[in-house]
Amino acid sequence: MTVPAFISVRSTSTRLPGKCMLPFGDGNVLEHVIRRVRHFGLDAIVCTTDEDADDGIVAIAEAENVKCFRGVAINRLKRWADCCAAFDLDAFHTVDADDPFFDGEKVKQSFALLKEGGWDMVAPSVSSAAGGASVGVSMTKSLADRAVENTSNTDDTEIIWSWIDRVDGVKKTVLPESDPDPVRVRLTLDFEEDYWLMVSILRMTGPLAPRCDIDDLFRRNPDLCKINWFRNQEWADAQNRKKA
Repeated sequence: MTVPAFISVRSTSTRLPGKCMLPFGDGNVLEHVIRRVRHFGLDAIVCTTDEDADDGIVAIAEAENVKCFRGVAINRLKRWADCCAAFDLDAFHTVDADDPFFDGEKVKQSFALLKEGGWDMVAPSVSSAAGGASVGVSMTKSLADRAVENTSNTDDTEIIWSWIDRVDGVKKTVLPESDPDPVRVRLTLDFEEDYWLMVSILRMTGPLAPRCDIDDLFRRNPDLCKINWFRNQEWADAQNRKKA
């Protein structure tokens, strides 16, 4: 089963400016995410904006020889829906460029569940949504189209849940946890301390390590998560403000 992986990415960021272009291994963060997507056999599609600031993102996609779509900047749901139309897709999975150590196997499980279960959407596992950042959202184009019917290009749909909840009759489920005791760690790239944690992981596991190896790293070194753990409440508060 081919899994279209929409790598959602923009150059503009406030808490950690230019984070997708930060040095990371043999390239930068975005190049790392693209290469990790391909490593797991997913169909990488860089999904960015039509703003001039994101020309560099397009250049990276071209250099990495992966597909790229440019759409509206603020309304991310519409960008996804338009990307589906551009590539004639009926479903997709989101891989956020903020999540450099996503779990490719969980991405495949999520997309298979979407297809085989007849769902409109498969939400991330609880641990992933809490900051573990192991898996994104699998969604049908039909749901994305319905969710943006009454939005404008300037509506901020980054936190998609409130917009999805406005759609009647959505069939959605949550990806089950594969581990009864998942590692409590936040692996989203939002603050400088997150970056230093990610770089440390990269040095110890390599760029293409399966997520189980990364989780084992934290089990063996429980203090490692303290590099960015104190930022967790600040991160959660920012997420809640966006939902409001």
